[in-house]
This record gives sequence, C-alpha cells and structure tokens, in this order.
Amino acid sequence: MEAHLRRYGVMCWRDANRKQFSLSSQTFADLGVPTALSALLEQQGITSPTPIQAATLPDSMAGRDVLGRGRTGSGKTYAFLLPMVARLDAAKLPAMPRKPRALILAPTRELVGQIHAALLPLAKAAGLSTQTVFGGVGQNPQVTGLKKGADIVLACPGRLEDLIGQGHCDLSNIEITVLDEADHMADLGFLPGVRRILDRTPQSGQRLLFSATLDKAIDVLVKRFLTSPVTHEADSAQSPISTMAHHVLHLGGREQKLPVLADLASGPGRTVVFTRTKHGAKALARQLNKLGVPAVELHGNLSQNARTRNMDAFHAGLASTLVATDVAARGIHVDDVSLVVHADPPSEHKAYLHRSGRTARAGAEGTVVTMMTSDQVREVRDLTRAAGIKPTITRVDGISHPILVQLVPGERTLVPGGYVVEVPAGAGGGSSPTGQGRARRSGGGRNRARGGGNRGTGQQSGGQRSGGQRSGGQRSGGTGQGAAPGSSQGQRQGGQRSRRGGSAGSGGGGSHSAASFSSGRR
Repeated sequence: MEAHLRRYGVMCWRDANRKQFSLSSQTFADLGVPTALSALLEQQGITSPTPIQAATLPDSMAGRDVLGRGRTGSGKTYAFLLPMVARLDAAKLPAMPRKPRALILAPTRELVGQIHAALLPLAKAAGLSTQTVFGGVGQNPQVTGLKKGADIVLACPGRLEDLIGQGHCDLSNIEITVLDEADHMADLGFLPGVRRILDRTPQSGQRLLFSATLDKAIDVLVKRFLTSPVTHEADSAQSPISTMAHHVLHLGGREQKLPVLADLASGPGRTVVFTRTKHGAKALARQLNKLGVPAVELHGNLSQNARTRNMDAFHAGLASTLVATDVAARGIHVDDVSLVVHADPPSEHKAYLHRSGRTARAGAEGTVVTMMTSDQVREVRDLTRAAGIKPTITRVDGISHPILVQLVPGERTLVPGGYVVEVPAGAGGGSSPTGQGRARRSGGGRNRARGGGNRGTGQQSGGQRSGGQRSGGQRSGGTGQGAAPGSSQGQRQGGQRSRRGGSAGSGGGGSHSAASFSSGRR
C-alpha cells in the first residue's frame, strides 16, 4: 500500500500515532484555517483536528492537489470544506449565473445532503451561496438556483451531467473540485461520468480527492486529473478500530435470523441493519415493525421524499433501526449508532469495512454483528480475513442465548405497530414502512433505559401494552396516544416491568407469531 501511495505523492502519513504531527499540540488555526471558520467549529464542539484533517489541511489550504485516505468517520468532510470555503472567501468574487466556482461530487443523494448540512454554516459565514444537484426530485428548483448563481455546487454525477447537457450549468469557472468517496464512485460505475465532468473543469483548478481506500480503481482519476498531488494516508486501511467490537453469530437456522435481529434491535441505542438487496431491506423493515421494532428502510427503490423522510425519522429517534442496502454504507453519518448488523454478509471485504464504519465513529464505541448460517461459514471466514478482522464467533440457537444481552445490554422495548409515518390530515398518497398508509406513529416517544441485563414478562393484548417504568433504569410511561395497528385504543399504559434473565414470559393476546416470536420468551 505504501509503495502504491508514494507513486502519487511526495508525502505519506501512514499512521496518526507516528511523530509526523501531534494532535494534542495542534489547532485549526495552526493548520491555516481562518479564525472565523475555527470559531464556527468551536461553537459546534469541534476543537481538535482529526488525523486526516491535520494531515491534509496545510497542503489543501495552500492550493495544492491532495489525495487523501481516511477511513469512514475520520473527518474527511471538514478536511475539504474548510479549504474550499477559505479559498473562495479570500478571492471575494461574485457568484455568476450558471457558472459555479467550486464543485463537490459525491455518489449518493444522502451524502450530498449530509455534506451540504455541514457546509451551510461555513458558507453563510463567508457569504457564499450553495446549490445541491441530484436526481429523484424535480430539476426546476435546481435550475433556478444555478441560474441565480451558486458559488458551490454539490452534486451527484448523473443529474449534473443532465443539467450541463441542457445548458443550465457551465463548469468553466471552477476553481476547486472535490471528489468524495472516490472509490465508491468507481464501485458504482460512475467513473465515465466523473471523467466527463472533470474534463469540463479547468486543468489549472485545485482538485481534492478523498476516499476511505486508495486502490487501482481510482488510479485513472489520479493520473488524469491531479497535478503533482500530495498523498496523505492518516490511518491504515485495515488497522482495527479499538473501540469497535466484531462478532459473528452462527445461527442454528435461517428461521432464527429475524427473532435474534429483533431482540438486538429492540435494545437501547440506534441500530443500522444491512441487507444485500432492495427487496430484502423493504421486507425486513416491514417484519421488524410488525414485531414492534420501529424501523425505516433506505434503498434505491425509494423516492427522494421517502428517503429524506426515513433518514429524518432515524436522525430524530422516531425510528431506532435503519434497514439499508449498501447505499447507506458510504458517507452517511448518524450520531450514536451503537450497533451495526450484517443481516446478509456483504459480497466483499471493502463493503464490510464501510458498512461497519457506521458505528464507532470519532472515537465512540460500537458493536458489529454478522449473522451467519451454516452454509455461509466459508464465505464469512474469507470475508473477515480479507478485512483484517478477527471476530468473536458464537453459536446461537435462539433469543435466550446470553450473548445477545452481552452485545446489547439493557432493556428491550417494543412498540406495537413499530414506526408508522405521520401524514397530515387530508394529505394524499404516501405509505408507511408497515404498509398502514396514513396513520400516526404508535406508542408516543421512546425513552430507552440502559438498565440491568434482565428482562421479564410483559403483556400485550389488542395493542394495549404495559411496561412504562422499568427496573434497572426508569422509563417514562404515561399514555401515548396513537392509532397502532391492531389496537382498539392505541394506548400504552405505564406500569412496572422487569427483566428476568431470559425466562419465559406471558405473551398476551397480541402475540408475535412471526419467526418463533409467538412463544413470548424474553
């Protein structure tokens, strides 16, 4: 890897713990970031540069082409936003109709939106205008924004090429171009479009290429579009993250997958579950909701409005579980994701690393679980070996196994009906992940307690469920009004509920018959 990196740059930072720089003694100001931007970061609680930021900012602020590798969650976004805003602000040029001054290319709509959210406070402080460009929504607002003049355009390649072809965007004035998640661009087949777009930007402009991995897939971009780039690798591509624990659950049969997954996802914290197919993500989200785990889906078959709605619900905590295909594995950031589950093992090790990177971000702790059946043993073994991971493997025959409480300590919470989309009265169309159409989310808010590792009996009958306050951690109960599916009144009443080491409990009339949940155990 090091030899490969040195082909492109005059500098290679292989490890954040090496003595090339000291994070403890550096500030953003030390790295050349203007005071106004540093102050904005400080207001958000960001005071110390991450390794990739400390490595790249001096060169990118100086206007050099940079090839940066930092694993997911390493802070790459600010590594390119800060120099872009600082350099555009210093030039003090007005925005021109249809001719942006800076371009950020990203592979997915969600990543474009996330980068835009991080950019907006910085751009506002510098008096810079922005415009997002991506498919799945009408183009007229984007065309209007470009016509008015946008200093910075954040785009997915497909829609941007469409607007360029229609004469709505001209890249001849681009001063800075950023490619984020460059290896993912290659994986998704975007390279021909990316090359055509970059060919429309001035060769004299600055180009910053950031990626979680640097391999032969992006060689063509580096060789063709970067001029004497400085290459920075802030960490090893396969170095283990000390705060991330990897586990493989060897299931007794495929029928165990859903109940085990529901048990893990109903514990405290946010969970991201990955499937291989869009159909699988949709079906699994529906099944989890039926079992009382508020879940939303994210995949390519959703409209942009549905994708935005579902991500907003996950961000806000209305849904505790996100079921996604690999579209969510790259660049999507949600705070406090404590668990990542590979419901379907990914097809290759890079996908495993990127999926897993949704947790244990920026030094936080996280757990990664791969669900494996007997016919997948060799596949998972080869996958983890290629990823440089040595997981703990546990044979699990049901939800009574103690490893589940060890992986996700605390009380399990089930909400009758799961997550149901709220649609204003009189609004047309739309459907919820549970297929209930217009309805309110049942169960009110969720306040999960990290109490003891035991859970006892609870009754659920006709949509009524007791269990407001819990031992081992208090949970506010009261009554939450909602039209829960199968509920006569849609009420959840407060009460006392304790957990007793996985012993069988009494499941009332509203038993979960799907996938062995009818037993009422745990």
